[in-house]
Amino acid sequence: MIYSYVKKTANIPKISRPKKKYLAIIFFSFGLISVMSAVLPIIRYQLEYSIKFGQMISPLSPKFYNRSPSVLGDLSTDYTQLSNWFVEDSQKPNGVTKILSPEGLIYYTISIPKLKIKDATVEIGSMDLKKSLIQYPQTALPGQLGNSVIFGHSVLPQFFNPKSYLTIFSTLYRLKQGDEILVDFDSVKYKYLVEEMYEIQPTDLSVLEQRFDDRYITMITCTPPGTYLRRLVVKARLQSGKN
Repeated sequence: MIYSYVKKTANIPKISRPKKKYLAIIFFSFGLISVMSAVLPIIRYQLEYSIKFGQMISPLSPKFYNRSPSVLGDLSTDYTQLSNWFVEDSQKPNGVTKILSPEGLIYYTISIPKLKIKDATVEIGSMDLKKSLIQYPQTALPGQLGNSVIFGHSVLPQFFNPKSYLTIFSTLYRLKQGDEILVDFDSVKYKYLVEEMYEIQPTDLSVLEQRFDDRYITMITCTPPGTYLRRLVVKARLQSGKN
């Protein structure tokens, strides 16, 4: 009888190692989600809201200004400073900056119930949108004949916080005709109702014009939210002298 001996192969446990392709998929998915979270709100705004707003043709020729074509605007520009929202007239040595120089600060508060904005501070004569909403100087005070023009900063709507002035106007586009704007100025309460909403070019200063047929408030922010491409204008008319 013939016997044969076969050496048993040792069982070496395999060490589990993460595969590079899985890591690549994870990082790609995370990047895609980040990009889509920024792009989808803009697309939704364009399809659901922007088409409803009236478009105003700017009275200024494109040759009058030199703007960056980037959707995000000039990344070196600090848009939390109101003075950077306007184009300076090259024919005037001090441009718009001279108009924005504060001669005396005045404060009041504004509330927008639909957006859960309550007693937000509006400052007249300031330029820092990180600290408050800003009423453009030399526009009518609340309750007066004319147009009170208020600017506020905005970011992507998912970061909206009604208590943060960096995000406070991020959902301004959700207002509709008839929504209330409540103002408390000099111990007097005023109620305005939204009448119209439209978009303009960043260079269009016609929104600062004063009409004295009634009492208005105009709120302005960048749009689509998270970009500096255009400006959204929400105009409201005083409903009653006192609320």
